[in-house]
Amino acid sequence: MTDLFTAPPDAQVGVPANTVRPRTRNQRDHRSRRLRRRRRQGRSFVVLLVSLGLVAGAGYLVWEQKDVLLSFENPIEAKDYPGPGTDDVTVEIPEGATGFDMAEVLYDADIVASKDAFVKAFGENPDAGGIRPGARDMLTEMKASDAVALLAKNEMAHLAVTIPEGFTVAQTVERLASVSGIPAADFTKALERPRSFGLPEQAGGNAEGWLYPQTYPVDPEEETAADVLARMVRNTVEQLDDRGVPPKERQDVLIKASLVEREGMIAEDRPKIARAIENRLEDDMKLQIDASLAYGLDKPGIELTTADKAADTPFNLERHVGLPPGPIANPSAQSIDAVLSPADGAWKFWVTVNLDTGETKFSETYAQHQQYVAELREWQAKQG
Repeated sequence: MTDLFTAPPDAQVGVPANTVRPRTRNQRDHRSRRLRRRRRQGRSFVVLLVSLGLVAGAGYLVWEQKDVLLSFENPIEAKDYPGPGTDDVTVEIPEGATGFDMAEVLYDADIVASKDAFVKAFGENPDAGGIRPGARDMLTEMKASDAVALLAKNEMAHLAVTIPEGFTVAQTVERLASVSGIPAADFTKALERPRSFGLPEQAGGNAEGWLYPQTYPVDPEEETAADVLARMVRNTVEQLDDRGVPPKERQDVLIKASLVEREGMIAEDRPKIARAIENRLEDDMKLQIDASLAYGLDKPGIELTTADKAADTPFNLERHVGLPPGPIANPSAQSIDAVLSPADGAWKFWVTVNLDTGETKFSETYAQHQQYVAELREWQAKQG
C-alpha cells in the first residue's frame, strides 16, 4: 500500500496599366451601382465604429488605419468558436472599456476565437452599448455572439473559493484565506469554537473530514469565517443524511472515506480499497496505510522514511490496529459512496505500481502483494 498524496491578408489583385479599355454603358451602370454600394458600406462602417465606442457612456477609439482594414475588411470570415463553451473562467471588464478593449480581454482568455468575431458580434448586438465594467463568469471557447450576449446581461461574478477533494483542514483554511480575503486567524479562531459553526458532537471538536470539498461563493463583506465553515459542515451533514448514515456512524464513515480519498487516485479503485480496508478490520489486521502516518507526522507521503514507521503517533497504522482517531482529510462524495458500497472481493493488500498514472494492483495474499511491490520498486528505479 503506497501513499498517493501525493494569415496575412489576401494579396490585392490589380489591373495592369496597359489593359485600360473604354467602358461600355453596362460597365458604367455597374460601376455606379458599385460606388453607391461602397458609400452605403462606408456609412454602415461609421455607425459600427460609433456603437463600438459607446460602452457605458465612456471610452474612445484609437487605432491605426491598417488595424481598421484588418478588423473589418472581411468580418464574415473571422474565426469563431461554435460554442457553447468549455471551461469556467472569470474575466475583468475594465472601466471605460471599448468593444475593442473587450475583444482583447476575451481573446487573451481564449473565450473567443478571434477579436474580429467579437467585434462583429458586438456591432450586431443592440444591447452591447450597455455593458458595464466588472468581473464576469464566462466559459472558454464561446461563440462570439454568445459572449457578447452574456456580457450584456451585466451579471457580475461572485467571489468563489474552490476546495479540492482530499484537502486537510489546514489546506482548506489556507485556500479560504488567500482567496476570500478573510484572515486565516479568523478561521483558526472559529475552529477553536466548534459550536460557532455547528460542528456535530460526533466530530469530537475536530473539523477534519467535515469541511465538504466543493466551490463556495463567499462574500467577505457579509460573511464571517464561522459562516463559511458552517456552510461546509452543513454540506457534509447533508451528504451523510442523504445516504442514510445514522449520526452515531458519521465519524467512522468519514474516517474510512478520508483514507480511501488519499489512497485512491482512480475512481474505479476506491470501492476496492474500501473493501480491502473492511477485510483487514474484520481480521484485526493493521491497516498499514502510509497516508495516515504522513498526516500524523504532518509531512508529504513521498517524504516518509523507514524510521517514520516507528513514530509514536495514533495515526501510525503500522503500529496500531484499527482506524486512526479521526479523518485525515475532507473526503469527496465518491469516497463516501465507496465506503458505503464497497466492491465485492477478498483483497487485503493494494499497492500503486505507477505513481504517475495511479495504476493500483490488489491482491488477496501477501506473496502476490510482494510481487506487485517489486513492480513499484522497478518503476521507481526507472525514474532515477
